[in-house]
Amino acid sequence: MYSEWASLSAQITANSCGAQCFSVLNKFPASAGREVVVSVVKQLGTNLGITQNAEPSHLVKDEEVKWCMDVICFGLSLPLQEHETIKDCVNVYCEWLTALHPQPRISVPKPICEDANLYARQIINHFHNLFVPRQGESADTIKRQAVLCHRVLRTLQQTAQISQLMDRQTWDTLLLFLLAINEILLAPPTVKDDVGDQLCERVLSVLFEVWLLACVRSFPSPSMWKTLQESCAMWRHRVALVDQWNRVNLALTARLLEFSYGPAFPQLKNADEDGQLIPIGMSNDCVAQTWYRFLRMIGNPTALCSPHIISKSSHFVQWALTHEKGAETHQHPCLQQLPQIFLNAMKGISSQVDAFLGLSKTSLIGLTGGGGARNAISSSANTTAGSTGPGSGLEGSATAPAPTTPTSTSGPPSASSSINSLPLTSMGAGVELAVARPKCNSILHVFHEWLFEAAHIGGDTWRQNRKKQACEASKRPSSMIMEHRKGSISLSQPNSLNDPQSLPPTLTIDKYESGRAEAIGTLCKIFCAKKTGEEILPVYLARFYMALQQCLKITESRECDETLASILLHSSDLFRLDLDGINVLLPGFIAALEIVLPDKDLKLKTQSMVFNRTELRRSAINILLSIMVLPLHYQTLPIRDLTCETSEKMFTFIQLKSRLMNILMNALQVETDAQNTHMLLGGLLLCVQDAVTFEETELGGGNANLSHNSSGVQHHDANLLSSACSERSASLVSAGTASLGGQTTATMGAGSGSIRDTASAHDYPSLTISDDMSFEFGQELEGVTTYDNAHALFVRATYLVCHRLISSWKTDLNVSLAALELLSGLARLHIRETDALECKRAVKWICDYICYQCSRPPPAHSKDLHSTIVAAFQCTAAWLMQHPYLLQDKDCLQTVLEVVELGISGTKSQSKGTDIPKFKDEKELKPASMRVRDAAENLLTIILEQVGYFPSECGPESISSLLDELALMKHCNSLVPAAAASSEQAIAKFKYFVTENSTILALLEEPLGNDQDPQPTVTLLIRGPFGRHAWTMQLRHLPRSKSGIKYHAVNPGRPIPMNDVMQRLDSEQKNFPDGVDKVQPCVADYSIPTIEQMREQYGTAGIRELESMLENQSIHEKLAWAEADTSADSLSHAQECVPPAVCHEFHAARLFLSHFGFLGFETRNPQNPAEALGNPPQRPLIVLDTKSTAFAADLDRLDKLSARTHDSVYVFYVKSGQTSAQQIIGNMAEEQSASHDPHFASMLQTLGWPVQIAEHSGWTGFAHNSWSLKGTPEEQLKSTASELNYNGSQRVLYWADVSSEIAFVVPTTWNLRYNSDTSDSGSISSTDQIGSSNVWARGEADSATGLAKSKSRNLSLELDTNRRDVKEPVPPTRRKGNVTKPTLLAQAPAKIFLVWLESYEDYLNFPLEDLLAYTRTGEELHTQQLPRASDCHVIFVHSLLSGLLRVKLQGPPGRMSFATPLVDGMVLSRRVVGNLVRQTALNISRRRRLDNDNYQPPHVRRRLKVQDIVQKYKMDLSEAELLAHLFQRAI
Repeated sequence: MYSEWASLSAQITANSCGAQCFSVLNKFPASAGREVVVSVVKQLGTNLGITQNAEPSHLVKDEEVKWCMDVICFGLSLPLQEHETIKDCVNVYCEWLTALHPQPRISVPKPICEDANLYARQIINHFHNLFVPRQGESADTIKRQAVLCHRVLRTLQQTAQISQLMDRQTWDTLLLFLLAINEILLAPPTVKDDVGDQLCERVLSVLFEVWLLACVRSFPSPSMWKTLQESCAMWRHRVALVDQWNRVNLALTARLLEFSYGPAFPQLKNADEDGQLIPIGMSNDCVAQTWYRFLRMIGNPTALCSPHIISKSSHFVQWALTHEKGAETHQHPCLQQLPQIFLNAMKGISSQVDAFLGLSKTSLIGLTGGGGARNAISSSANTTAGSTGPGSGLEGSATAPAPTTPTSTSGPPSASSSINSLPLTSMGAGVELAVARPKCNSILHVFHEWLFEAAHIGGDTWRQNRKKQACEASKRPSSMIMEHRKGSISLSQPNSLNDPQSLPPTLTIDKYESGRAEAIGTLCKIFCAKKTGEEILPVYLARFYMALQQCLKITESRECDETLASILLHSSDLFRLDLDGINVLLPGFIAALEIVLPDKDLKLKTQSMVFNRTELRRSAINILLSIMVLPLHYQTLPIRDLTCETSEKMFTFIQLKSRLMNILMNALQVETDAQNTHMLLGGLLLCVQDAVTFEETELGGGNANLSHNSSGVQHHDANLLSSACSERSASLVSAGTASLGGQTTATMGAGSGSIRDTASAHDYPSLTISDDMSFEFGQELEGVTTYDNAHALFVRATYLVCHRLISSWKTDLNVSLAALELLSGLARLHIRETDALECKRAVKWICDYICYQCSRPPPAHSKDLHSTIVAAFQCTAAWLMQHPYLLQDKDCLQTVLEVVELGISGTKSQSKGTDIPKFKDEKELKPASMRVRDAAENLLTIILEQVGYFPSECGPESISSLLDELALMKHCNSLVPAAAASSEQAIAKFKYFVTENSTILALLEEPLGNDQDPQPTVTLLIRGPFGRHAWTMQLRHLPRSKSGIKYHAVNPGRPIPMNDVMQRLDSEQKNFPDGVDKVQPCVADYSIPTIEQMREQYGTAGIRELESMLENQSIHEKLAWAEADTSADSLSHAQECVPPAVCHEFHAARLFLSHFGFLGFETRNPQNPAEALGNPPQRPLIVLDTKSTAFAADLDRLDKLSARTHDSVYVFYVKSGQTSAQQIIGNMAEEQSASHDPHFASMLQTLGWPVQIAEHSGWTGFAHNSWSLKGTPEEQLKSTASELNYNGSQRVLYWADVSSEIAFVVPTTWNLRYNSDTSDSGSISSTDQIGSSNVWARGEADSATGLAKSKSRNLSLELDTNRRDVKEPVPPTRRKGNVTKPTLLAQAPAKIFLVWLESYEDYLNFPLEDLLAYTRTGEELHTQQLPRASDCHVIFVHSLLSGLLRVKLQGPPGRMSFATPLVDGMVLSRRVVGNLVRQTALNISRRRRLDNDNYQPPHVRRRLKVQDIVQKYKMDLSEAELLAHLFQRAI
C-alpha cells in the first residue's frame, strides 16, 4: 500500500542510537556530569511547585534554557541508582511541556512559552534516554524506571489531547518518538519482567491512541504509515501488539458501522474505555481511511505461524549469536507465545467480521476489556485468557502455568476460541444476522487473503506449497530470505529454515490449530450470511470449498479437533443457502458428523479443548437435518471429488443414504440433551416419511412391475441399515447414473398413489407429489431398497423410539411429547409390507409407558406427567385407527383395554395374569386425574365405535350422523312437507329422555315412510358426549327372512260347501248320566238349594221375575235367528273372510325403553360408585320438557359443539421484498397467480382436500357455516368475486381424522370484508356463544386435539376453537355439570400461519400483526381477548433452487411451543411438505391444549352441555306419571 513511499526507519534507528539525545556532559567523567545534573536539576525542581509554591522561572534567554536542557538530557540517561535525580529531570520536562497547553504552568521559562513547538520537539527527543533499557538492573529499579516512563507517557498523551498549539512537525516528532521507544522496548526478544515487558502494553496503547489523535489533528504522511507498518512487523512476537491492534480496530469498526449502515444496524458494543479511543472530531472519511490503514498495520497475520519470519530481526540474531549453547533465532523461548498471538489476531478479524454481519453481541466486550488492553474474544466463561490482573494480558495467562508445556499454549487458545463465541438460538438454527449486512463478496474482498491462508495452515495444500517454496528459495540469492515486508509467507521460506525438526515442540504447526479453527469458522460465518439470490464470486467459493475439504480431513484416530468443531459450529446453514456446488463437500461433512454425533463420549484431539458439547452436537444436527433429503432428491447423481480427477472415488448421492440413516439413528440413541433429541426426532420422521412417499410415488406409482419388491425378499432384522450400501447396491446405483439421463432434476407431477384411509369408501385426491422417474432407475434402485428401504427404516425407528421412550425419555415432557408425536406419525404411514408384529410391539410399548407413568409415586404426579399420559392415549388411538387388525389379536386387545381401564378407574382388574379379576362395581374410582380419565374414555369410544369404521359413508368430514329432527321428519308421512321448515315442529314429534345424565335420546314413534311392512318402529337420535347418531329399530317376532313372505291371493282355495243336508236325529238332551238318580246323596249335595227351597225362602216374586226374563230372551233369540236366516250374511250366503286391517298404532317408544331396561325402577344404592353415577340416582331415565321455545335453540347449541377438535391454518404467499399486509394479500388475487412459484400450488394440494363450502359438513375455518347439514339454506352463500380460491367463501382445503379437523384457508381481501361484516352481527348470537362456550374450560382440563378422537359431528358448530381457548370459563366441579356462568378466560386464541417465502430474509419483516385481521374465524367475536401476534405460530417455507424447501419456525417462547416433525432450519423434499406441515400444525395445537390448564376435550364439553340442558328442561315425574307419559302420543 505504501510501496512508492520512503520509510523513516533510518530516522528511528538513529533516535534509538541516541544521536539526537547526546549531551555535552558526556564529554566529562560520569561523576562530574552527575554532580552537575544533581545541583542544577535540584534547583530547577524546587521552582515547580511540587514541594513548595511554584515560582516563575529565572531562565529568560534561549541560551540559558538550552544549557539547562543539555544538563537534563544527560540526567535522563543516568543509571537507575540516581532515581531521585532522574525523577526531578522528568518532573521538570513534564512541567515545561505544559507550554503547549492552553494555560502553561507559571514555572515554564519564557523562551519555551514563546516557541513551544521547537522546545517541545527537543524535550520529546531527550525523553528517549529515559526509555533506554539499562543492563543488569534489579527488578526494583526496573519498576522505578517503569513508573517514570508511565509518567512521561501520560504527560505526552495528555499534551497531545488538549494542546491547540502543536504543529505538524511537532506531531511527526511525537509519533516518531513513540515509534522509537516502542522499537527499543519491544523489538528485542521478550525477557520476563524487564522494562520492555512491563511497559509493553502501555507504550503500545499510547502509540495507537496518540496516532489516532494525529489522524484528526495532523493526518500522518504515507511515509509515517509505512514506518508504522514496518515497525509493527518487528514487534509481532509481543502479545500486546495484537491485543492493542484488535482494540483499535474494533473501536474504528464500531464507528465505521455507525455511519456506513445507519443507526438501525446492530451496534458493536465495546468496553467503555475503548469507546473513548476514537477522538471526537474524527470525520467519517477519516474514520474509513484510518480503519483500513490500521487493519493492514501488522501485515498478514499468517506470518505469525512462521517463527523463522518473526525471529529474523537483528535483535534475535544477536541473541542467537550470544547464546551460550548456540541456538537458532526461532528457538527463543518468547516465540512460544506465537500460537496464542496468532489465535488472538484471528479472533480480532473474526470479531470484525461478526460486527459487519450484525453479530455484535455483548459477548464481544471481552475482546477489549480488562484494563483496555486484554483481548479475550470468546464469551466462554472457561477462558483464562483475558481474565488475569490488569496489565498481564493473554501473555501472562498463557505462560503462567508452564511455559514449556504444550498445553500452556494450546490449552487457553482453544478454551477461548470460537467454540462458544457464537451462542445459538433456542432451536439451534443460528443467530440472527443484520438485514442490512454487506454482501459476502464485500467482506471477503477485505479479509479473504488472511482467512483463506490461515484456514490452510497445516493442511496438505499448505505442506505442498511449503515444499515448493523451499525448492524455489534454495535457487534464490540468500538476500531474499530476509524479505518480510510483503505480508506473505510464500516469499520468505528458505529451505534451511523450513525443517520442522528444528522447531521446538511448542511451535510445531499443529499448535496453531486454534487460530486456524477461528479462521475457518469465520469463513463459514461469512458464507452462511449469504442472502437469497446473492452471488458470490466463484473464486471465493472454490477457495472456500478447498479450505473446508482440507479442514474436514479425518485422521486415522477419528478424533474431533478444534478445526472440525469450529466448522460444525458455524456451518449450520451451509447446505440450505443455494451455494453453487456446495454438495461436493457432502462426503466430508458426513464423515465429520460420523465422528461427532454417533458416539456418546466425543473423542477429543486434546483434552484442553473446552467448549459446549451440546452446542456442537446441536449444530451438527442442524447440518444433518439440512442434508437428510439429498440422497433421494438427487438419487444417482455423482458427487465429484475436488482433488481427485479419476472417477474411482466418486460417490453418488443415493450411496450416502444409509450412512446418513446410521448417523441419525446412532445420534438419537446416545443423545442426552432434550432440545437436540427433539430435533433428531423431527428429522427421523422426515426420513421415514420421505422414504415411504418416495417408494409409494416413484417406485410404486405407475410401475406395477416393481411391486414384487414388497413381496420379495424381506429383511426384518434390526440391522437393515448397514453402515454402507453393499457392493451390489452401490454398483447398481452407479450404473444407474448413465440411464437416468436428465431426469435427476426432480419435477412435480400428479400423485399416482392416493392416500388410503383405513376402510375408506371414498376416493380422496392424493396428498402426495411425485417426481418423474425413469423405469430403468426403478429397477436399478431395487437392489438398494432391499437393503435400505422404508420398511427397514420404519422398523428401526419404531423400535429405537419406543425403547428410548421407556428407558430414558419418560421423565422429560418435551422429549416424551416429541417421541409420541413421531410414533403417531409412523402409525399413519402406509408401508406396503407393514409388519403386524412390529405394530403390535409398538402399541404394547406405548401401553407400558402409560402404565409406568401412572404407577409413579404421588409426588411425581404433575401437570406435565399427566400431559404425557394423555398424549400417549392419543398415540395409541392413532395406531389402532391405522392398524385395526391389531384389535383382532387377543393379547393386543387385552393390553389396550387394561390400559383404558387403568386410565378410567386408576387400577387394573388383574395386576397379574394369575390374580382373580376385580369387577367394576367392586372397584373404587381413583383415576390419575380427570384429564387422564377423559383421555382413556376417548380411547375406549374410538375402539368401540371408530376402529375399522372410519371414515363412514359420510366421509372423513363427519364421524356422526348427518340427520337431525328436521331431516328425519322430511321422510315421515305424518308431516306435511310444506310445514317442514320449522325445527320446533319437528322436535314436537319426538319424545326426549336423558340417561346416565350424559346422553339425550330423541324417540320418534312413526315409521319413516314405510307402510308396506308396518312393525313397531322407533327412530332414535342419540346425542352423547361423542357425537350424534341416528338409529331405526323394529320389533319383529320373526326374522326378516320369514316374516317378509306374505300371501295375498284373492281366493284362499276353500272347498265348496255341500248342499245336501243330512237328516238330523231327534234325541233328548240329558244333563246328567242315566244312573245319576241311583247315587246316594251326601251332605254336599244339599248345599245347593232347589227351586222349591228358594221359593220358600225368598218368595215367588223373584222367581217369577226371573222366569219372565228368560221367556223374553228366548223370544228375542228366535227373532234374531229368523232374521239371520233371511239376511245376506247367513251361512248360506257367506262371504270369504279377509284379514283385519294392519295396525299402525304402536307404543314403540315404551316398547323400546322397556326392552332395553330403561323402565326398571329399582332403587339405586348411593354407596355403590357404579350406581351413584346416575343423576338422579333413583331413576335411570329423565324426561325432558320440549314445550319450551328455547329447547330447540339449546339442542342446536349442543349440535354446534363438535366432538372433534378443529384447527385453522392460514396460508400466505410472500413475494421477494414484500413487507406490507396489503401486498401479501394481493398476491392471492387471480391476476397475480400466474407469477407464483408453481410449487406453491402443488404444496397447497398436498395440505388437504379441496371442498365446496356449500356442500361441506365439517369445519370450514369459519364458525358461522361449519358443521351444517348439506344443502341447508344457511350454507348457500352468495357467490363472490372470481378471484377467490381457498379463502373460505366458496372453497377451502380440509383434512380430518378421527379426532381432529383442520382447515387451510388462503386469505384474500374478501376475508377482511367478511370479518368486518360479521363483527357487528355474527350468525350466532352472543347467548348462543355463551351457552356453548361456558363449558369449555376445566381446571384439570385435558389434552390436545387427540382427546376429541371420538365421533365428531360435522353438523355441530363447535363454538370453541380447539386450541383457541375461546371462552374458557372455569366451571364448578365436573360431576355436577351445571355450568351456566361464563367465567375466566384461559388464554387468547392462537393462530397458525403457513408462509411461502420467495426470499428467505423476508421472514424478518413479515407483518404478522397486520395480517391477523384477515384470519378471524368468528369465534373471537365474544372472547375477552383477541389473538396477539406474539401468540402466533408461523411456519415459513422457502423454496431453494435445488427444488427442496427450507423451513423456518417462529412462535411464542414456552416449554411446549415447538412441535415436531418440522424443526427450525430443516430442509424438506416437496414430496412430504404437505404431510409434515399438516402434522406439525396439528401437533402444535395439541401441545397448546395440553399446556392449557383450562382446556376441556370436546366430549367433556358436550357432556357438560347435556347436563346443562337436563337442569333446564327436566320434568320431575313419578313412576306412574312417567308411564302415563309414555302412553301419550307426540303431537
